[in-house]
Amino acid sequence: MSSLAAETSRPPTLGVFERYLTLWVAGCIVVGIGLGQWFPPVFQTLGAAEIAKVNLPVAGLVWLMIVPMLVKIDFAALGGVRAHWRGIGVTLFINWAVKPFSMALLGWLFIGWLFRDWLPADQIDGYIAGLILLAAAPCTAMVFVWSQLCDGEPHFTLSQVALNDVIMVVAFAPLVGLLLGLSAITVPWQTLLLSVGLYIVVPVIAAQALRRLVLAQGGMPALTRLLGRLQPLSLLALLATLVLLFGFQGNRIVDQPLIIALLAVPILIQVYFNAGLAYWLNRAAGEAHCVAGPSALIGASNFFELAVAAAIALFGLESGAALATVVGVLIEVPVMLSVVRIVARSKGWYERRAA
Repeated sequence: MSSLAAETSRPPTLGVFERYLTLWVAGCIVVGIGLGQWFPPVFQTLGAAEIAKVNLPVAGLVWLMIVPMLVKIDFAALGGVRAHWRGIGVTLFINWAVKPFSMALLGWLFIGWLFRDWLPADQIDGYIAGLILLAAAPCTAMVFVWSQLCDGEPHFTLSQVALNDVIMVVAFAPLVGLLLGLSAITVPWQTLLLSVGLYIVVPVIAAQALRRLVLAQGGMPALTRLLGRLQPLSLLALLATLVLLFGFQGNRIVDQPLIIALLAVPILIQVYFNAGLAYWLNRAAGEAHCVAGPSALIGASNFFELAVAAAIALFGLESGAALATVVGVLIEVPVMLSVVRIVARSKGWYERRAA
């Protein structure tokens, strides 16, 4: 058993930050809007601190968000992908061939058409772009918690996440570029490729180097202690990033508070659609429930930290794209917990499938 697989076999737990993440995000909305109204020069200064269109304060916070999550990943687990090839195949199909395109379609339908008259006209394309960025990369960290909560197979979860990370390095930029192009949104390719390097390639290399160093010096106990210290730091960095975002977005939200609710609609639909499709396909393929559960959860969840970083880099802190990705953060925990409950309660139905 790999070290992380052994770790994920422990009883499922949600830490205080994770359990109340929605409340923390809601608090950041209020704090960010208030600070943006009271201290606009401070936020203007922070927004102007950039090099090559990369905002330096946000870049530092994003690294603090992403690197601890990537330290958890053991790429040696890629050798076990064949053990659950049907579940792996279903999840890859959902993550890379269904979810980004279904989200783009839902964005066009709801944001570009049905809700268009209730949203700022100059931000419509930005909102759609943010939704696309949100769906273009599968989650890499919280899925370990979701998998535990539904009694998922830890080896499958670990190997699937490791494989998705490898694919993300090469597929994220072309996929985002394609979908933005189909949406008639100008693709800043230089900035997009820079974002992939800054927020995927370099953090993966740094995280794996740190992981190997810690394991070499103190083994799995040392890595577990390090992850325990890094996880709160990662979530605090996420919350600080949200305060910055809402400091810039405050005026727009105060003027049109309905925006967040409208942006949540396509996100909710795509989560339940992709989770349900992955779950059903695993059942049809004859895969075990302990694989189908995490497959559905990985298929439905998003790497929202990367989405937030890419949206800021591509479109700016005050963009509709950045706001759309933050809405994904706001609803992530309650929505995914509801999927966990559905998976757990439907186990009897799932296991009555035809031979």
